[in-house]
Parts: sequence; C-alpha cells; structure tokens
Amino acid sequence: CLVRGALGRNPLEACSGHPVTFDDDLNACAALVEKGDPWRFRTVMVAPVAARRVLFPLYAFNVEVSRAPWVTAEPMIAEMRLQWWRDALEEISEGGQVRRHSVVTPLAAHLSPEDARRLDAVVGARRWDCYKDPFEDMAQQISYLRDTSGTLMSVAVRLLAGDAARAEAIGFGVGVANWLRAVPALESQKRVPMVDGTHAGVCKLAESGLQSLQSARGRFAKSALPAIWPAIGATEVLKAALTTPDRVAAGRLPEPSRFKLALAATFGRW
Repeated sequence: CLVRGALGRNPLEACSGHPVTFDDDLNACAALVEKGDPWRFRTVMVAPVAARRVLFPLYAFNVEVSRAPWVTAEPMIAEMRLQWWRDALEEISEGGQVRRHSVVTPLAAHLSPEDARRLDAVVGARRWDCYKDPFEDMAQQISYLRDTSGTLMSVAVRLLAGDAARAEAIGFGVGVANWLRAVPALESQKRVPMVDGTHAGVCKLAESGLQSLQSARGRFAKSALPAIWPAIGATEVLKAALTTPDRVAAGRLPEPSRFKLALAATFGRW
C-alpha cells in the first residue's frame, strides 16, 4: 500500500482496506504520530495490527515529550511540561493508579515498570531542548541522542519481541541521522545543534552514527522488525553527511524512501 500512496488514509484502515478497530485513545495516538512524526507513522502503518496497538502509544508519547519544550518560550514552563510526563511514568513504574490520559492510558497497558523507568531517560534528556545553551561537548550530545532515539527504539523492540539487544545502537544511529537533517530547523530557532559545526565536526558525528548502525547489523525476530523500520534510510543520510558535509547546513540530506520501507515490509527485513 506504500507504493500506492495509501498511507494518507485513515490510520484505522489496514493496508488491505479493511477497517481496524481502535478505541478513542489509540485513534488519538495515531493522529498525534501522523502529524508529529510522519516517518514513524508510515513504519507503523505497514506493521501488523497488534504491533500498531503497541507502537502508536509509544510514539505518541515521544511526540508529546519532544514537542513539550517547544510550545513555550519560558524554560520553567517547559520544564513543568516535561515533569508532568516524568510523574506519569513514575506512576506506571510504581504499579499503582495511573492518571487518565489519551496517551498515558494506552501506554501504561504495555509498559513494564522497567520500561517506564527507561523512558524517563527520554524525558530527562529533553531538558536540553528547554534552553538555548549549546552542548558542553560531543560526549553530552552523544548522550542526548542515545537517551532519546536510542532508548526509544530499545523500548519499542523490547515491547514487540522481548529482546532489545543491538536496538539501542540502531536507535542512536537513527537519532544522529535525524539530528543532522534537523540542523537547519534548529538553527532557525536560534539553537546551537552542533558542538563543532565545521565539516570535520559534522563528519565526526555522522561517523559515530554510521559505526553504531553497522555494529548492530544482523537478523532480528520478525515481530521486532516494525520497531526497527524507522532506521530505513538512516545509513544513506549518514553517508551523505560524511561525503558532502555541507549538505547538512543546506538542508539537502536525503529523505527516507517509502519504496525501501515497502520492500522491507514485504520481505521481512530492515
């Protein structure tokens, strides 16, 4: 259905065209991901319905957390928004009553206490987005990308397949690729996205992401593949940044390929 461009349809509709029954919360999660993270939305839409029920709440959580620091110019308010999500994750990790919310409620149905504690690192890392200070050094930037994108993919794979080995390394590589593609937008918001914005600095970061992706190459359980599919296209982005680093500032890095995603979904690979 990707080849036919069917992903513009209602997220309740399977690629076969048959309706998929979600409740209002899952509908809301799917809509959030469709608007806020279109590429991950596409990867979920070619996944089995059971995987969609797991991934849409997780990715909706990520959309909400990632945009929380950007909806206000006041760092203190942004911190409060992030703290709301940390409190929700704490409720899930403690196993007691969890607040009613269109994302938190379906998310809580799938997360273990350990998953919730791991996702707290995603929220904590987003505190950097509340301010306009640059990263202190490359180590801090790498930690940010590992705690956000790496942790997200690790939890996604664990929820689908139980074995998250190598997933964090792949997620980190995806995070680097996405970050390099976002550099122009971040700079337009008066942020300092690169510790070293020279060609050498761009290449160093791209190389770290590429090495991380390559270190994690190998087969995954079929059930885990939908959580890995966001990595499709990341290698091409990182190689483009390495060979022509001025494409980063110019915003000319390649977009992920829908056709490659369709092939991955059809043949069960990534």
